[in-house]
Amino acid sequence: MPVWLTEGEYAILRAACAEMMPSDQGAPGAEEAGVADYIDTLLGAFTFDPPRIWAGGPTSGRMGGEARFATFHRLSRLDELAWRMRIEGSQGIPEREFNGPVIGLQERYRSGLVALGDDFTQVDGKERRRRLRADAEFCELLHGHCCEGMYGAPEYGGNRNGVGWDYIGLKGDVQPIGYSDVEVSGP
Repeated sequence: MPVWLTEGEYAILRAACAEMMPSDQGAPGAEEAGVADYIDTLLGAFTFDPPRIWAGGPTSGRMGGEARFATFHRLSRLDELAWRMRIEGSQGIPEREFNGPVIGLQERYRSGLVALGDDFTQVDGKERRRRLRADAEFCELLHGHCCEGMYGAPEYGGNRNGVGWDYIGLKGDVQPIGYSDVEVSGP
């Protein structure tokens, strides 16, 4: 169930993410990692209280210590303003337009998904790739968020069960244990 996107937009996003980072010969892709969930959660960060912007810390509990990443920090007034501008845009609100109008991630995704077409989930891979490449700015935005969702901390909605980390041989967040000198300086 999507957090911010409609069901139709979410289906298009899932297909676009899978095209951007496909599963291949046992290697996990965007679908296994829940990359679309990461992006949808980011777009709907302010539907949560506190907003899903900064996970707590200093430890996740995966390597010991308390599982504090699952508790998100409250934002200061200035942080909230900055993140709302980034995600929601200025929306004609004077305090958000001190440097002019801002198009937020929500609007960029909504228009990018519309441009991919309602039939994006039904067309073949070649056509999907053509449509994704047609808007270089949206493609770049999507690719960056796909990487974040594939390899970021699972608490943000992606990297489901650490599949991205496992695939590249990364232990993930290792606090409070840390890395040894050999791991840091070795090959």
